Amino acid sequence: MARVIDLYWDLGSTNTYFAIKLLQPIVARHNAEIRWHAFNVGHVFQANNYVLMDEPKAKLKNRKDDLMRWARKYQLPFSVPKAFPIKTSRALRGAIAMRSWNQEQAFIDAIFAAYWEQGDGSIGDYSRLRQIAASLDVDPDEFETAAESESVRAELIDSTNRALQRGVFGVPSIGIENDIYWGKDRMEFVEDHLARL
Repeated sequence: MARVIDLYWDLGSTNTYFAIKLLQPIVARHNAEIRWHAFNVGHVFQANNYVLMDEPKAKLKNRKDDLMRWARKYQLPFSVPKAFPIKTSRALRGAIAMRSWNQEQAFIDAIFAAYWEQGDGSIGDYSRLRQIAASLDVDPDEFETAAESESVRAELIDSTNRALQRGVFGVPSIGIENDIYWGKDRMEFVEDHLARL
């Protein structure tokens, strides 16, 4: 029986980019699977009156320097895009919509690569998301209609609210059984937990 990891994610999160990359070998080693949960972190920030770019300049510089250290350590083609932050709700809904075509993870991998590796700030727009859907052999019109549907809109709201009820406050968050591991730097704990199962 596969071990299940609940991964709460948002495209706008630098640390989610790294978490997805670092989880892959752990998932493979432990015969685990990732259950993806879109989490509208922009909505949560707004509800808590938190503005990321209002933090002290020294902290923002240190955060960027630290991200580049992680990229070098794990030899990942990460870069901070010029267009940051961006609105991510369309991409989040797009991932939920892609479940109907069994392409959720492939879509998530593609949008993270476009934004955090290629610096494509248009990834929040349907013009770009439709291209990614087409590259996965999904009709772009059907994709956009699904992503804009009331059911998918409701699922993003419900997904975010269910996460908040579980105790998720930010992304990336990794849920295993009753435990939540927050951030990209908790992978040792994640692996230990999987080993115990």
